[in-house]
Amino acid sequence: MELQGTIKKLTDIQTFASGFQKREMVLMTEEQYPQPINIEFLQDKADLLNNLAEGEKVKVHINIRGREWTSPQNEVKYFNSIVGWRVEKVEDGGIEPTVAASSTTQPTSDKSVFDDEEDDLPF
Repeated sequence: MELQGTIKKLTDIQTFASGFQKREMVLMTEEQYPQPINIEFLQDKADLLNNLAEGEKVKVHINIRGREWTSPQNEVKYFNSIVGWRVEKVEDGGIEPTVAASSTTQPTSDKSVFDDEEDDLPF
């Protein structure tokens, strides 16, 4: 699924005791009645927001997640979250992909990254 709009707010990375990290973007949609949509970027996907700024127009690829929770009083509640996994800047008439730096790293030599490893697989 995709959402398109203008970045209203970018938060700092939040790191929890478990090592879990998240960063949030508030996207103002572009429709008759614009909506501020909070989108979470989890773990390494938080890096996708590094080269973005508030006020930029973007297209965000998202997944909608839901979960069930039972309170101590045995009340069942349901929660939804919107999780981003790709962001593209929307330039005048075109789209420019924004990719996390770690996922674009290429080997600097012609040698394969696996050349130094011994192949001890039985097949």
